[in-house]
Amino acid sequence: MLNKTLHITNGDCTTNYLKKLQVKGKIITWREMLCQGKTLTDVGSEKFWNTRFHFFKNSYNVSKEMFINLTLKEYRSLCNTKNSKEIVLWFEHDLFCQINMLAILSWLKKHRKGHTIFLVCSGKIKGSDKMFSLTDLSENQILEHYKNKIQLDQNDIEYADYIWQLYCSNSPLRLETVNNFKPNKAFKYLVDALNVHLKRFPSVENGLNNTENFILETANNYTFSTKKQFITKLLELQQVFGFGDIQYETAINNLNNAFDSINPTKLSKRGKELLINETNYYRELRSDNSYLGGSKKYSFLYSNVSEKLLQITN
Repeated sequence: MLNKTLHITNGDCTTNYLKKLQVKGKIITWREMLCQGKTLTDVGSEKFWNTRFHFFKNSYNVSKEMFINLTLKEYRSLCNTKNSKEIVLWFEHDLFCQINMLAILSWLKKHRKGHTIFLVCSGKIKGSDKMFSLTDLSENQILEHYKNKIQLDQNDIEYADYIWQLYCSNSPLRLETVNNFKPNKAFKYLVDALNVHLKRFPSVENGLNNTENFILETANNYTFSTKKQFITKLLELQQVFGFGDIQYETAINNLNNAFDSINPTKLSKRGKELLINETNYYRELRSDNSYLGGSKKYSFLYSNVSEKLLQITN
């Protein structure tokens, strides 16, 4: 018997929650973080997955066996599930989820033409200023979200695919322009997520991006006796990034000169100077192999004064 509904989730926590709630249909977990590392437009192609594996191997020491078992097996399951009556995407408001969502919609546009596609997206809840993840929701709240899922029309899917193409291009400048003038009502958190993405390019002011500055500000504002406590606080305070502990640990390690110690966490003189823009960290961090989407991270600078991206020319 065919599954009438295919659910594609943003991670194992959501998958397990849906299984606990006994939501009907087949569930596939999208285990990727396309907000980091180089991406290519043709989602699912051999070149796409080779590029992604090399990123994970070089940045996070992920073995080929782990990559196959955690990511490619779920993707192959997606490829083999062709006859579902409807496809439901379960994603959240943050940058991490929104970029993955764009990629999946680009893939669905090409490989699942004519299928009915819905989106369940968590974020704002009436009566609260907090941004909620899917697993933050109560059982009644998540089922209510499911009941009120948004059906995406062809224009929505075309729009998502277009933004994905821009995200994978070698320049973020067009993405900046489109993001300012062509919002899409179906994706109510996408504009904010893309603004966060654009600020991930190093700043003119101190050479650090929004994530790196957030790390230093948190270290300066709180006291931590261990790195674990530090990362736990970063995960608690973040609202827009959606990163996990491994992303923050890597970023902290890259900022080693900004700290006198990590256990306990203590900023160095250099770290304090970075916070007030009295020094610049661009040279220490610069790498030709560091990408955000299809763009080289250190070929662009973000000005917090003008709130615009600038391209570095040789």
